[in-house]
Amino acid sequence: MKYLALFMTLLLCTASAVYAGQEQTTAQENAPQVVYRGESQKSFKGPEDLFTGDVQVDLLFPANDTAHYSGAYVTFQPGARTNWHFHPAGQHMIVTSGIGLTGTRDGKVIEFKAGDTIWCPPDIDHWHGATPDSPMTHLVITGDLNGENVIWKEKVTDEQYNARKE
Repeated sequence: MKYLALFMTLLLCTASAVYAGQEQTTAQENAPQVVYRGESQKSFKGPEDLFTGDVQVDLLFPANDTAHYSGAYVTFQPGARTNWHFHPAGQHMIVTSGIGLTGTRDGKVIEFKAGDTIWCPPDIDHWHGATPDSPMTHLVITGDLNGENVIWKEKVTDEQYNARKE
């Protein structure tokens, strides 16, 4: 009898766990997809206090409770670039057109082109932008940590920008 009671308790707990898992899966499967219509997304000129030169930012989607990252297209005209900054949760940059540059505090400046992808790990001071002769557009997927996705710093000097070496 003792074994039968133990078996029934175990069976009941297992059935409850399976049912609870199905309930959660069903709720997730029934959740509506979200469409972020292009015309409803914010688009703006990169602010002069955060960028040098002509920069256009086209937001694509915000971070949410499940996916802690946002996306945007950022287009830099020749010579345009970001200020120094870092991302608390990192950033992927997928170059969709043109030729770009990215630099880090160690003085390394890397050139990249359409089709290249750059991963910038969390907390790495860096900048990115177009080369002096070519515009560049990249899709950025930026992680969000505790509500922050970027920490902005000072302007990149012309000397730092022009220090192209790999």
